[in-house]
Amino acid sequence: MKALLREARFALHDRGALLWLTPALLLSAAATGFGIAAVREQRATIAALLEEDAKYRADALAGQEDWGGAAYAAFHLTYAPPSDFAFAAIGQRDTAPWLHRVRMLTLEGQIHEADTANADFGLIGRFDFVFLAATIAPLLLILLLHDLRSGERVAGRHDLLEATAGKPSRLWLARAAVRLAGLALALLVPFWIGAAIEGAATATVLAASALACGGLAVWWLIVEVVGRIKVSSPVLLAALIGVWLSLALLVPAAARAGIEAAVPVPDGAEILMLQREAVNAAWDKPKPATMEPFLARHPQWAAFATVEQPFVWKWYYAFQQVCDQQAEPLARACRDGRLARDRAAGLAALLSPAALVERGLEQLAGTDTRAMIAYEDRVRAFHADLRAFHYPLLFRDPPYDPAVLERLPQYRPAL
Repeated sequence: MKALLREARFALHDRGALLWLTPALLLSAAATGFGIAAVREQRATIAALLEEDAKYRADALAGQEDWGGAAYAAFHLTYAPPSDFAFAAIGQRDTAPWLHRVRMLTLEGQIHEADTANADFGLIGRFDFVFLAATIAPLLLILLLHDLRSGERVAGRHDLLEATAGKPSRLWLARAAVRLAGLALALLVPFWIGAAIEGAATATVLAASALACGGLAVWWLIVEVVGRIKVSSPVLLAALIGVWLSLALLVPAAARAGIEAAVPVPDGAEILMLQREAVNAAWDKPKPATMEPFLARHPQWAAFATVEQPFVWKWYYAFQQVCDQQAEPLARACRDGRLARDRAAGLAALLSPAALVERGLEQLAGTDTRAMIAYEDRVRAFHADLRAFHYPLLFRDPPYDPAVLERLPQYRPAL
């Protein structure tokens, strides 16, 4: 303990240490602030759209006279609200849609036609806490620790310090531990304040703090191993920055490129084009060519499935369903491929401490690939509820009663 207190007093007067700890504090405050601003903007967008969605649907339904027209006119907002911890790791919310307005038409095209407004962040990354903790903090740690031994060698005090320290290993351990703790606090204090403002769960905040500190501990070990090489401080710093570039940037980038090449995933545009072509072709097909595959999935409507007119609503929505069935293999391949890539990325992250910290924080924030796919699955489940509500009205065709539409399914996001 005395050694730690001595090194803490020494660090407070070390301009070199303060030079890097101060920017760490400021960067953490900025990253936390940017993250909070981003999630609050998303929440405000969802709140405004929810209000407009209810008004628009009420207006659209007010002018309808039959069940098919009502089903066609009504849009329904689906969304994935950011979690209370999403401010720390925006993650896939910058590259994957987190809201859709869907209706009783082919669904897969509706899911895959929406593009995020911030697609460029998928290339450059957003400056949030996970970016700071996973990528920038290790570099700051290297700048703080690289010259612990070499600096003393240059100053001619290294051998004297080890001779008077009793146990030299404790001297360097205490000095490094104090600087590491200082950096961790500089990073975490603004983060903790932001978590309190956002109302994040204590267990999640503690897990994230442990993950960030664990990542720094791994980099400390790397610095300790490389730092034992007896070279000058500039040479050692260059070597450590090379290690940082490799593990924090090059390895994740190479792994991503390799995974994308090894695990092909259908593009969303392919699904969209497939459904548009299927819908266009369905208009010209004989009615049985639509109704037979539809009834294979929905045999309960066989007694009401006779289509004698050129156009009836039940046939129209039946071929919308059949077009979704035609897109199912491609949509499933897209979903499974993204999950396969995510699993491969999890294995590749074992080669990069930065990638491990990033994936861990995104999982805690509910902003990883699996969370976004789970949102898409909820949209599919909601669309199935819409179909289950409308099909009895479309096939049995009771007298039109707008009051029935007050019981339309309501989308409920995951909590």
